[in-house]
Amino acid sequence: MTDDSAGPDYSDLRDYAAIGDGRTVALIGRRGQVDWLPIPNLDSPPVFAAILDAQTGGCIQLAPVDDFDVKRRYVQGTNVLQTTFTTAKGSVRVTDALVTGIAGRLPWAEFARRIEGLEGSVKMAWKVQPGTKLGTGSPWLQTTTEGTIIRVGHTNIAVTGLDHGASKPREDNGNSGSIQGEFTTRSDSRHLLVMVATDNEPLHFPVPENVDKGIDRTIDNWRNWSREFHYSGPWAPHVQRSALALKLLIYSPTGAIAAAATTSLPENPTGGKNWDYRFAWVRDLAYTAHALVRFGLREETQAAISWLLRTIKENGPELAIFYDLGGNVSDGVTTHDVPGWRGVGPVVSGNPAHGQLQLGVFGDLFDICRLYVDAGNVLDVETGRLLASIADRTCDLWRNRDAGMWELPEEQHYTSSKMGCWQALDAAVHLADLGQVAGSSERWAAERDRIKAWVEENCWDEELGSYVMFPGTTDLDASVLLHGPSGFERGERMSRSIDALQKELGRGAHMYRYSGVEQEEHQFVACGFWAASALVCVGRHDEAIARMNKLVKTSNDVGIFAEMISEHDGSFWGNLPQGLSHLALINAAITIEELTQS
Repeated sequence: MTDDSAGPDYSDLRDYAAIGDGRTVALIGRRGQVDWLPIPNLDSPPVFAAILDAQTGGCIQLAPVDDFDVKRRYVQGTNVLQTTFTTAKGSVRVTDALVTGIAGRLPWAEFARRIEGLEGSVKMAWKVQPGTKLGTGSPWLQTTTEGTIIRVGHTNIAVTGLDHGASKPREDNGNSGSIQGEFTTRSDSRHLLVMVATDNEPLHFPVPENVDKGIDRTIDNWRNWSREFHYSGPWAPHVQRSALALKLLIYSPTGAIAAAATTSLPENPTGGKNWDYRFAWVRDLAYTAHALVRFGLREETQAAISWLLRTIKENGPELAIFYDLGGNVSDGVTTHDVPGWRGVGPVVSGNPAHGQLQLGVFGDLFDICRLYVDAGNVLDVETGRLLASIADRTCDLWRNRDAGMWELPEEQHYTSSKMGCWQALDAAVHLADLGQVAGSSERWAAERDRIKAWVEENCWDEELGSYVMFPGTTDLDASVLLHGPSGFERGERMSRSIDALQKELGRGAHMYRYSGVEQEEHQFVACGFWAASALVCVGRHDEAIARMNKLVKTSNDVGIFAEMISEHDGSFWGNLPQGLSHLALINAAITIEELTQS
């Protein structure tokens, strides 16, 4: 196998597959290496973070000693990964799982690797080398009566297995300790490597035979979930894989949905735009709710919506644009002194957009509640009062400048933000008509109509044939495409806007976010899918289907999308798996199916 990374230690972002257990996510590269794994939670400092720090970030390695070729896939209907390594002497299959329990996630992290000899003989080498938690801890070895433990700050790690050839733990130069070994597979041989970890808790030493059974149980658990998933429309395999990717981002202890599984993966080669996406955006949850309701996934829908409404009430009265996975308002950014992926920094924890005003978030919140109610559910009285107060707040604030959907430093009267306020008040009126929200629905309806008239008068450029990014500019913004599906505009103006956006921002099926941004980042994956959704909303069905057929083929080999994709070589950029990318695929498929079948 030829390593296609820019250097010996960093893999291309397209190389990564993701697995998870409802609490954290591991990224596994094509060389069998785990380069990302926070413990115990997705937003914890990562014990294994070689994707950001090849020297001291930490990695779990497992691969043939000799040169090899790789084929891999997810076990059908699961987030369990199977990788087949083939050498000149034989072949071997590795099944990777973050093991789940009988009734859900385990109370500890249990990463299991089953190795099966297929043909011939293959010498395998492995190593568990924890890192420094982005420079905040130093790994060290401790001998106990049960075996050697690696400790990193409050994190405790043990390694066990079956016929896995463990050697004596060692202190490494430049690193504080590792556990490693070698073994040779034969046809029909079976081996097991297990890493178990806790954080600030006692460490459970698992029985390897039970872990081996746990891999099969984890496969069954995922398949049981997939059987509850209802979608048989176009692009069904891609939709199901994206739904499984989103399931990895649902933080089961609270029901929050992370925007992505990683932090600080750069959006361009010069750095700067390196954000932490391990937070729950109201916007992303709104799009997720649409998919969850459509798929008939009642438990996730209830958990996510209940978490969001409870979090807003506890942190109010102002509505934040995102919250941490525990349901708190984020309050800062920490920069870590590590190099970043391929040396592109900075590496940060936290996101600087936490204090911005984004008016579109009102539309996102109301869209969630509208979907929930229209699916046959009922809001509680306190939530109805909360929504009434937010609708009133929308009436008061929609005329203000804000940071827009793209969290820009320059506040403007962003067109898509005004459209989001329209969406909020339109949903508020709808909910009031259903008796779910009590309030001044006449005022909401009047302000909704004023917003519509203001946008049509101030944000449309007849010469360009498009809605512009904000009044007085000729810049274009792909986020207006979201308001075909929202119902703001499904006529000639949206149709012409799609064409103008494609001409200026489109490169093939994908699209940049807004005018001029191609100088500092790559194409934003979600935008291409938004264009497909908008096309079908204006009746251009054949074009929407053709675009989707192209877009779904641009994922990596196991169906994962990052945040951005290069128009030049198809390389991935930004954090991954990126929830918004997979949500955009799912909702485009749903919208196309609904409008072409009606």
